[in-house]
Amino acid sequence: MTAPIPRDIPDLPAIPAKSPLKPSPVPASAVATPVRRPAAAAFRLLVALAAAAGVTLEVLLSDPSRALGYFAIQSNLLLALVMALSARRAWTAGRPLPGAVLGATLLYVVIAGLVHHLLLMNEASPFSLTGEAAAAPTGWQAVAHHTLHTLTPIAAVLDWLLLTTPGRLRLRQASTWLLYPLAYLAFSLTRGELLLPGTPDRYLYPFLDVGQDGYKKVLGNTLLLGLSFYALALLLVALDHARPNPLRHPWKTGFRL
Repeated sequence: MTAPIPRDIPDLPAIPAKSPLKPSPVPASAVATPVRRPAAAAFRLLVALAAAAGVTLEVLLSDPSRALGYFAIQSNLLLALVMALSARRAWTAGRPLPGAVLGATLLYVVIAGLVHHLLLMNEASPFSLTGEAAAAPTGWQAVAHHTLHTLTPIAAVLDWLLLTTPGRLRLRQASTWLLYPLAYLAFSLTRGELLLPGTPDRYLYPFLDVGQDGYKKVLGNTLLLGLSFYALALLLVALDHARPNPLRHPWKTGFRL
């Protein structure tokens, strides 16, 4: 026998209406369809090749151990690597390199160009080169010279202004970028101490010449240069947040810490 059916059947609870979809916290740019950028890839590959060619010429035409010690050579080696990776990602529609890496590379190669033109080759500068070092290079040496100190810094700035999305640099990164110049200072001073007095190019830059000026003046020079480099880093961050977007993607203004 079956149980009797109760006379009073309780009302079933109402089925809730379908809740509207909540807005996703993920920006649309993170899920947008990747786009290949062959023109950007070609330009970055050319910059990478130019930087690598300039470094190669400089190493072949001079003492490799001395050439590789220059800040301009090291920064251009970094530029060649970063531009080659950026070219590959632009060609394959991959994610761009982190903004901290791109900003640091840009800062270093711009520092190399500005120090060369404003301090070393400027006769009004107290650190201008003298003697044979001040003579204008010729032949392939001139090609390497102008490539490393003029062509690649300008190309790096153009890539940043015309081929990258703005707003990716952060204020907190500016101080971190100075770790490499600080490490280079330690390397240069250690190198000078290990070489015998009177060795040619014992100190590669006049403002780091401890043998001539002493540690007190050299540390004063590096402090002024360090503050200038930090100001330049802050300027790059400010310009990155103020410049228009060459890629025509929506972006927000304002600084992010």
